[in-house]
Amino acid sequence: MKLEDLKLEIRNVPDFPTKGIMFRDLTTMLKNAASLQLMSRELAALYRDKGITKVVGIESRGFIGGSILAYELGCGFVPARKPGKLPSVTVKKSYAKEYGIDTIELHSDAISSDDVVLIHDDLLATGGTMAACCELVKSMNPEKIYVNFIVELESLHGRDTLPDDIEVTSLLKY
Repeated sequence: MKLEDLKLEIRNVPDFPTKGIMFRDLTTMLKNAASLQLMSRELAALYRDKGITKVVGIESRGFIGGSILAYELGCGFVPARKPGKLPSVTVKKSYAKEYGIDTIELHSDAISSDDVVLIHDDLLATGGTMAACCELVKSMNPEKIYVNFIVELESLHGRDTLPDDIEVTSLLKY
């Protein structure tokens, strides 16, 4: 199996969550053991030599690949969550989405200045959530930040919303 073969495992769901949207459902890829293993190996290979100390996974699908990356890279995992889901003191960032305002939070002690952080989410569409998460992580002054996605929808230009000083990678592009 080759990396591009993973696209064959991703289900396309027309008009979800609203009419005109082609939703890329990665759960069909994740349930296939060979696909999950290939995705995991390929993601980890991108970052083995980067000195990553923490992986931030964005709620909720970013928890899947983010946890795998943290395990494979031998580093910690930090969940980026919706408001009210983290039990201790948090820092937060609100941002505009296509259909309203949303907020993302991290524990205030999750990232330190000596951390090299990889922020992971499953899919890059318009980039609003990741841009907000990047700002939030940057406010905690880590040594370096990387950003990663399993899938990128290039026609939506979400990469353009992300900071120029952060390396962004995607395994698969549509």
